[in-house]
Amino acid sequence: MPRSKKVRFIAHRPPATVFKPAGLPARGLPWAVLALDQYEALRLADYIGLSQEQVAQRLRVSRPTVSRILEVARRTVARALVEGQALAIEGGPVQFAPPLGPGRRRRGRGWAQR
Repeated sequence: MPRSKKVRFIAHRPPATVFKPAGLPARGLPWAVLALDQYEALRLADYIGLSQEQVAQRLRVSRPTVSRILEVARRTVARALVEGQALAIEGGPVQFAPPLGPGRRRRGRGWAQR
């Protein structure tokens, strides 16, 4: 039996959760699903330009895990674009949390100021 996925901490909700090709009804399209942790990894790495190490710190997972998340996310988005699929952003093992930035650190179960 595979191990359960570790919870990923994300700090940004997507402004839109569904994208589809213009001019085609959604009910007749195949759907691709991008998990929330994949969306957050793409946002941090490709949109903001953070390194995989920095993304790993933000999501609180290992760097190799970030690499796998990004690989699946990029493949999902590319397939949706090339094949004209609708794209939904939803689900995944995530918890919404404030970002770990300068002057903040995780202490136990709560958030504390340095």
